[in-house]
Amino acid sequence: MATRANEPSKVRPWTRWQDWAALVLGLYAVLATMWTRTSGGALSAMVVLGGLLVIAAVWSLALPRSMTSEYAHMLLGVLLFIAPWVLGYSALTGAAWTSWVVGVLAVLVGAAALPEATVAHGRGVAGQH
Repeated sequence: MATRANEPSKVRPWTRWQDWAALVLGLYAVLATMWTRTSGGALSAMVVLGGLLVIAAVWSLALPRSMTSEYAHMLLGVLLFIAPWVLGYSALTGAAWTSWVVGVLAVLVGAAALPEATVAHGRGVAGQH
């Protein structure tokens, strides 16, 4: 008799909305540097952290059972959120608000995807260790 733990996961690559949302958020952070006033710190943070968020989102889309990628979304979101204060661009309203909003939303979509990734990982579809 098969148990639920032995059943294959229903999580399929390239389908989870949370990962697509993280991809869009990362792209927005990178592209927002074209229409918002930025400084060196703001430009660096938004491009680098936004780009890393895109990479983590693609990783998560390709391997939806990866819990690490969801934690990466949340970590990058926290870093984006604190970047305006740490890198000194909180006075640049557009860049700061972009970082704050994208950061909070990245944490939320990462947290929303984590339970599903945890279940898929626990069902043994996480690949060979």
